[in-house]
Amino acid sequence: MLGEDQVKTMKVNFELNGKKVTADVTPYTTLTDMLREDLGIQSVKKGCEHGECGACTVLVNGLPMTSCIMLAPQVEGKYVTTLEGLEYKALMIDLRQAFIENGAIQCGFCTPGMLISSYALLRDNKHPSPEEVKLGIEGNICRCTGFTKIIEAVLDAAERIAVE
Repeated sequence: MLGEDQVKTMKVNFELNGKKVTADVTPYTTLTDMLREDLGIQSVKKGCEHGECGACTVLVNGLPMTSCIMLAPQVEGKYVTTLEGLEYKALMIDLRQAFIENGAIQCGFCTPGMLISSYALLRDNKHPSPEEVKLGIEGNICRCTGFTKIIEAVLDAAERIAVE
């Protein structure tokens, strides 16, 4: 059996938040670990590490994915977007403001993943119903708010973008 220092690494080439990057990883490094430990992306949270809580949600080729159950080599040649890559997008600015004003942030642990999923929803559906919002964030768990304020915040953000 190979020791940790004997495992061969491989290069993964992909686009992260609009910039081409290359990372040296082992074949079994998760996307979460590569983003946090190798590339310094702190918005991606380590939660359940089983793809259940959504704290590690990122966009891969535009789709929300739980990065804890993806292996880093799976993003070879793909586009990965984290909260840092959406910081100055008008839609994300409206979403963040709606989350703040509607009290949708408490401890903040789920917030990055929740914002990523909400962003993808509103990017593709400017006028979601409350049911569509629930479906859009269903892969994200919040243990603090009970979801009502989060759903209200996403609907508020949808109203804000409708008038722009």
